[in-house]
Order: sequence, then C-alpha cells, then structure tokens
Amino acid sequence: MENYNVSDIRNVIVVAHSGAGKTSLIEALLFNAGATTRLGSVASGTSICDYNPDEIERKITINGKFLNLVWNNKKVNLVDTPGYADFIGDLIGALRAVDASIVIVDAVGGVEVGTERVWEFLEKHNLPRIIFINKLDKENANFFETVNSIQEIFGKTCVPFQFPIGKETNFKGARDLLTQSNFDQLDENEKKYALSLREQLIEKIAETDDNLLEKYLEGETLSLEALKKALRQGVISNRIIPIFLGSATNNLSIGPVLDAIDEYFPSPFDRGQIKGVIPNSDKEEVRKPQVDSPFSALVFKTISDPYVGQLTLFRIFSGSLNSDSGFFNSSKRSKERIGQLYILQGKNQIPIKNAIAGDIVAVAKLKDTTTGDTLCDEKNPILYETIKFLEPILSESVKPKSRQDEEKISSALQRLASEDPTFKIGRDPQTKELIISGMGDLHLEVMVSRLKSKYSVDVEIGVPKVPYKETIQKKAQVQGKYKRQSGGRGQYGDCWLELEPLPRGEDYEFVDKIVGGAIPRNYIPSVEKGAREAMQEGVLAGYPVVDVKVTVYDGSFHPVDSSDLAFHIAGSMAFKKGQQEASPVLLEPIMDVEVIIPEEYMGAITGDLNSRRGRIMGMEQRSKMQVIKANVPLAEMLKYATELRSMTGGRGMYSMKFSRYEEVPQKIAQTVISQSKKSEERKE
Repeated sequence: MENYNVSDIRNVIVVAHSGAGKTSLIEALLFNAGATTRLGSVASGTSICDYNPDEIERKITINGKFLNLVWNNKKVNLVDTPGYADFIGDLIGALRAVDASIVIVDAVGGVEVGTERVWEFLEKHNLPRIIFINKLDKENANFFETVNSIQEIFGKTCVPFQFPIGKETNFKGARDLLTQSNFDQLDENEKKYALSLREQLIEKIAETDDNLLEKYLEGETLSLEALKKALRQGVISNRIIPIFLGSATNNLSIGPVLDAIDEYFPSPFDRGQIKGVIPNSDKEEVRKPQVDSPFSALVFKTISDPYVGQLTLFRIFSGSLNSDSGFFNSSKRSKERIGQLYILQGKNQIPIKNAIAGDIVAVAKLKDTTTGDTLCDEKNPILYETIKFLEPILSESVKPKSRQDEEKISSALQRLASEDPTFKIGRDPQTKELIISGMGDLHLEVMVSRLKSKYSVDVEIGVPKVPYKETIQKKAQVQGKYKRQSGGRGQYGDCWLELEPLPRGEDYEFVDKIVGGAIPRNYIPSVEKGAREAMQEGVLAGYPVVDVKVTVYDGSFHPVDSSDLAFHIAGSMAFKKGQQEASPVLLEPIMDVEVIIPEEYMGAITGDLNSRRGRIMGMEQRSKMQVIKANVPLAEMLKYATELRSMTGGRGMYSMKFSRYEEVPQKIAQTVISQSKKSEERKE
C-alpha cells in the first residue's frame, strides 16, 4: 500500500515486561489483518518477529522489530520491543519514531517491574496508549484483580473498555462495554457489574468534553458517535487509557485492538508540528507533518544486514522522499545519496517508490549517517534533538583467543556497536585492556555470543582491572647516579631530585633549579624523561604515579662520558628511589553514583552502599522513586548492575561517572599490592 495520506498512518510501539506477550500480540494483529497467512509462535520458533538465532534459542526479543499491516485503510507501522532492561536501547530509539503505544499486562503476573519502567518512558514522551490484558485463558488469570493493580499503579485514567466472556481455560473473548455487545448473555450479577463498569467508562469519556459532561450530568443519553469522538480525543490527550483484554496466543479478542488503533490512536498529523533548531544556531524551527512541507527525518535505528549491508531506519517527520534521490545530513553536515527505499516486515525488506510524512522507512549503505542524526532538505535545513541513550552500567574485559580472532575483533565490535548505541567499546589507556560495556550481564552475554555466531570471533571475558594509581605523601631528596666503564667511552649521569606531593588531580610538574652548570642544559630534558618513564610503573604495585612535583636541583657530569642516555637512566633511578622514600600510597578511582529505587528498598540499598565503602552524599524524591547519591570506589561497583537487580527484583536503576582518586585504605591496599606482585610473578 503506497497511496495513503498522513492521516491514514498509525505508528505504534508495543511494550511490556518480558514474557507478557508483546511478540504474540503482534503476530495476532498481523494475522487478523491478513498481513501474514499463519499465526506465528514464539514457543515454536515460527514468529515473524523473533528471527535471529539467539532470539529463537532464548525465546525472547533482543532487538526491536519493525512490521506493518493495513486495517480499515489505515497503514499501521508496528514496533516490537525487547522486554528485558538489558536491551532498552531499541526502546529508547523507537520511542522517537512512534505516536502511540500498546502496553501489555499479564493477567496472571499483573503489572511487573518491566511494565513500570517502560511506563515511565511513555510518560516522558507523552505517548497516547491503550492497555491490553493478555493471557486471560491461563490458569489463575484474573481480569478484575489485574484492573485493580493497573489503576493502583498507573491511576484511574486507566478504565476497562471490555468485559471478559468466561475465565481461565473457559475464556472465550470479550464484550464491548461501550456498545453493550452480548450483554443479554450475562447473568444478573455479571450484568450488574458490567453496567457499573460501563457507567464508569462513560463518565470518564464525558469528563474529556465540557459539552458532553454537561449533558451527562443532566441525565441525557449520550450517542455512541459522540462518545467515540470524545474517546478519541481523550486517548490522544492521555486523559483516558482504555483497557482491552484477550489472549494473543489463542487469537481471542484481537479485532477490537485493531479497531482501537484505527479509531482512537493519533495519526502523525494529530500529533502536531515537530520542533527543532536551525543548524549552528539556537533559533527554533518547526516542521508540520505534511507532504508539502520540506523533507525532514530522524534516524532512530541502524541494522547490520548480512545481504544488503548497513540498513538505516528513520521516521519521516515532514515532506516526502523518493527512491534514487538524496538528502542532507544536518548532524554531520554532509550530503547522502540513496538508492532503494524499503519498508520492513520482520527480516524482509519490501521495496517502495516513495514515502511521506509520518512513515517509517529504511535505506541501505549510507556513508556518514548514524543513529540520532537529522536528515533534511539542504535548502531548508533543520536539526532535531538527537536521541539520548542511557549510559552503559556494566563492563567486561575481552581478549581474543587466537591471532585470527585478534585480526577480526575490532571491526566485529564496531559493527555491533553501530547497531546498539548502549553497547560501547574502548581500550583502557592505563591497563591496555579491551573493554566492552552494556546495560547488564545478559546484554554483554548476547554480544559475546554474536561475536562468535555472526563474525566467527572467539573471546575470553573477565572483570576489568581497576586502574589504580600511586602517589607520595611527603618530600624526599635523592640522588640518581649512573656510571658505567667498559673500555673506551663510558656512561656517566648524576642528578639530585626533590620529590614532593601535589594536590590531588594536579598530575605532574617538573622544575629545573640547576645553577652554575652542575648539569649542562642539554641534559635536563633527559633527566625529566627518565623521571616520567619511572612514573609509569610505581614501586608499590607497578601502577602509574601521579600528583608529584619533581625538581632537579643538583648533579654532576663528565665531559666525555656523559650522554642523554646516562642522564635518562639517572633520572629514572632517582625517581624510583625518591618514591620509595616519600611514603608511597595507592590511589583508587571514586565514582559519583546515583541509584534510583522504590522507597521500600531505601534501607537495604543505603546499607549495601555503606558496606561497599560508599559515602551517602544526599537523597531526594524523583516522581514516585527515591534517589540516592553516593561516592563509591570503582572496585566495589564492578558487578553492581547484577547485584542491584537482584536486591530490588529488577526495579532499581543506577548510573555512575568518574569523580576523583582517593587513597586506598591500608588493609585493602596491602591486598591489591600482594595480588599485583603475584600477577607479575606468574608472568615471569
């Protein structure tokens, strides 16, 4: 379907806690709309959404999937998102591409931690939504308890739109409260309860429109047409969140969800103009979601496809775009040419001639464009806010198992990182370790698995080394004298250095106080180089030495035997001796840590942070959550992502960034020094 209007498009993201049935609902929506010929199954590995080998094996969604269907002449773009917090990057990116959401709640498990977390993102983006209570055909499924749970956690704006027919294994479908379909089949008690729910629904709808509310309060009967019109505006404005129900795997009560997407969800036009700025300025610029506006789009996802190469996905905010054309990347200030435009249906790319404002499309092999970039008409430039992804919270060291793996690992990791902005790679400048970072242990486990399955790279993983440093606590004056004579010209270098501590973070300072030519000027740089070289490996445990002022103030030379090399060695000898005499200590990185948790975990988390040698710096309330700010040594935080998840049942989040270096307590320092020496002995 290529001939449609902006008002005919619906962009919908499906979200929930893992296992609630997101993928199963999408399979049912596609099947009922005729977009697929069979009802795919996650359990049997036949889902059109979960097609990667690791997704089929684990029976979970790892990467966001993009699909489309047509219902009542509306083009519906669907986004299936991962339920695990480890893979939240695809959710964050896709939220910038959609206009509405379906939130799935398990009728057995109720509102779970993953649902609460994605709800916060929906609130942040002010996305209209409906709730679908799934798995009502399962044992212990309870519609009414689930509704109470939803309203208790998410508020009374969430109202039932349907009433179940049967329960658990006898569940047969749903009755529409608005139209009162099949009410005559209810017994007296059921009918009384259903009418009570209907009255609550009508009252909520009436509250969204002053004229309607006046008629309702005066006892007038409100027409179905007026109710549906007000309901649509209520959904779009987030004043009403309808609750639907059904069973995705058994294909029960799926049609009403499709109708709701058509009738109640906003089109891109309904969402209004999009704000940006004129590039290289702070001046606001807007685009209306219309075909006759200048072209603009935002890249929200990059996929590495084995057949077409890199696929770039973007949401068109305004204007239109044809295949075999081009655009301007205002983020990179570069022109891009494109070949074929595609829409995605799972792993399949469907060629299209053109796309319009509101649509989600893909192109292959762009040279400069990455996720978060703005694409636009060069003559009418605009720059949208880039996508702000969460920073990684867990790191591991990776080491190639063979020379062949070593040759391929860099490009393989770069490809994985291009697909997932929450997956970062880097080399620690001090420890020289190759470090991968992500959103949790499962995230990194999957990435390591893909290194092998997609790129044939085998690696060993481990806990990253802590980048300790060394420093001194008092002044020391020492001599470094290097003298060698082995026939012919010898080597002679002699210098006196004073070492003294600098304030934390000052790193290093070198001062030349030589007078009277005790050391010729041309040899002074060699003394400094020797001292700097010695600073790379401290005398305690071989860690770099920092925050030291080095002053060369005396020495001697030989007119024949002195050389740059001799003074280099003398400078190094003097520094090592001086550090030993200046009360050397070990330093460790201290992190600024922010932990966000429900209030009931405050005591446990503050106690745990204290046990990690942390210092609580402050607490505050943020929305419904409590925020703890603390300073904690990095050595105590290496596995915190996994441990916090365990302590809070997955409801806690945290972030951290480097703050400063501090002295390591003596007892712990002795352990670190001992382990470092043992490691060096093993190498020898």
